[in-house]
Amino acid sequence: MLDRTHGVGEHLPHKLAYLRDIDIFQDLSPADLQALERSTRMTTVSKGQVVYRQGDSAPGLYLLKTGRVRLARYGHAGRKLEIAVLEPGTFFGDMPLLGQQVRHADAEALEECTLCVMNHADIERLVLAHPHVALRMLEVLGRRLIDTEARLEEMTYRDVSERLASVLLRLDRDHIIEGVTHQDLAEMVGAYRETTTAVLNKFQTAGCIELARRHIVILDSDGLRELLHRQRGRHGTNTGADPAH
Repeated sequence: MLDRTHGVGEHLPHKLAYLRDIDIFQDLSPADLQALERSTRMTTVSKGQVVYRQGDSAPGLYLLKTGRVRLARYGHAGRKLEIAVLEPGTFFGDMPLLGQQVRHADAEALEECTLCVMNHADIERLVLAHPHVALRMLEVLGRRLIDTEARLEEMTYRDVSERLASVLLRLDRDHIIEGVTHQDLAEMVGAYRETTTAVLNKFQTAGCIELARRHIVILDSDGLRELLHRQRGRHGTNTGADPAH
């Protein structure tokens, strides 16, 4: 975990360009970016590596340049639930900004990632000197809250089939979903892996998808959308629900 090992790769090129692409720094001047460059350090994270774990101390902020990072929480029964998958150009590990001293979720690299790391003191100085950076951070956190509320609504009012159809449509890239296991999908929809696999097999039988080794082919995205539209407005029903719920 980087919170403890602090693997540093200062030799990585184009650090200034990396910082310029981060969403919360878009309003900084070239001089401000150069000062920020001197106070941050670069690191690479391998696919599958845990950046930090839920409950760890939270000494700093991470800026994501390349790769994707998954945020997930563990419940009392040890079940893992995905909160978000972050794309390049944003930040995570924001608990110090909210006055919290420990991490509220796991952060795991879904592929090799390039990160910039800022310590708590540097974050405070930056926000005090540039209030518009704090406003940008609030905008990003606000969007994430909206996304989280939408996921909560989905978990409450949709059964596993509907939730899985929604996730497949969200992950669809030119009719292919790569690098996502059945366990990953189960964590995204809050279900057991066995239940998720059964629903995927049902989708395949219906001709909506094709399950291949290490990827999923979307054959009929309209069929998946029809499932969602057909069930719109149906609240409180539990047809096909995961046995854990």
